[in-house]
Amino acid sequence: MKIIISKRAKLVEPFLAMELMERAKQLEAEGRDIIYLCLGEPDFNTPPAILAATGQALAEGATSYTHSLGLLELRQEICRHYLNSYGVEIVPEQIIVSSGTSPLMLLLFSTILDEGDELILTDPGYACYPGFVKFSGGKPVLLKADAGNGFQPQPDQVEALITPRTRGLLINSPSNPAGSVLSSQDMQALAELPIPIISDEIYHGLTYQGDERCILEFTRDAFVLGGFSKAYAMTGWRLGYLISPHSCMRTLQNLHQNFLICANHFVQRGGIAALQQCQDDVADMRTIYDKRRKELVARLRHLGFGIHFEPKGAFYVLADARHIDTNSQRLALDILEKTGVAVTPGIDFGQGAEGFLRFSYTRPFEEIVTALERIESYLRQRG
Repeated sequence: MKIIISKRAKLVEPFLAMELMERAKQLEAEGRDIIYLCLGEPDFNTPPAILAATGQALAEGATSYTHSLGLLELRQEICRHYLNSYGVEIVPEQIIVSSGTSPLMLLLFSTILDEGDELILTDPGYACYPGFVKFSGGKPVLLKADAGNGFQPQPDQVEALITPRTRGLLINSPSNPAGSVLSSQDMQALAELPIPIISDEIYHGLTYQGDERCILEFTRDAFVLGGFSKAYAMTGWRLGYLISPHSCMRTLQNLHQNFLICANHFVQRGGIAALQQCQDDVADMRTIYDKRRKELVARLRHLGFGIHFEPKGAFYVLADARHIDTNSQRLALDILEKTGVAVTPGIDFGQGAEGFLRFSYTRPFEEIVTALERIESYLRQRG
């Protein structure tokens, strides 16, 4: 019997950051000392208040289904957070809580995209965006973003790509892989375009320079993806949310009921504690990340990597390594094999980042310094 793989499934390409990490894990199992600068996973423990809240929730038997949109108290806290942080008024009925933002992207794109509909994405951008769009039947339209602008979309570039099939623009600020932040002027101009904006704001809480702005400050015809993974060091907890215009909520809820049912009950209780009690923890982590960011940028420049813009958020530096090797996957693998330092090849994020390497500063300061010392020796040996 021959099992036939669907054409839709074949459209999703490998996630090179994960593949490189898996090779690093193999080397580590063989006894090599590996420093992981390849994945965006905080090295901090989840704040104690969140652990206490989820422990209490489990003790109280919070293991049942919840409302498909999520616990009302959590959605109310998210509303308070947006009012206090951005001056934006939303209501719980606009929010759907799920097991991370990834399944919510799949539901959202399935809601707004019919076969052949277009969604504008930046190139480079988060590696998984095109796969979500294609799996939902849509067509990613890639905007060739400029390094000098932090690879963020410029309004005139977006406007030139709009067609009758365009169903939206996906933005990410602070961004992965570049760590760049959209200016309020650009956000305003993008919001004035005649297409919906989908704003992935998962790195909010991790902005080091300038104000942190939400797209909902500029337009209500927008979707916002947010969550707890990055700022609250909760990657493995899988807790995210989507804020949507009222007109799409019924459809999104139907899909969520059918495909995901609800986020874990006790994990949602942890999300409530995060918003109510953990802002000081986030601030402390942000201070440490900022110190690492400055050190990493300075040392990469000293080693001759091109830093075309200074990252202002998230926890990544996208460094131009084309003077070393224009094939970023080959270079990243060579660095891993010869130095034990795992970094992500730029090609994972699109052709626009080919020849670049993404360095993540989610490791202790001392490990980052050691990693760059190894890379310095590697570059000397290459000549």
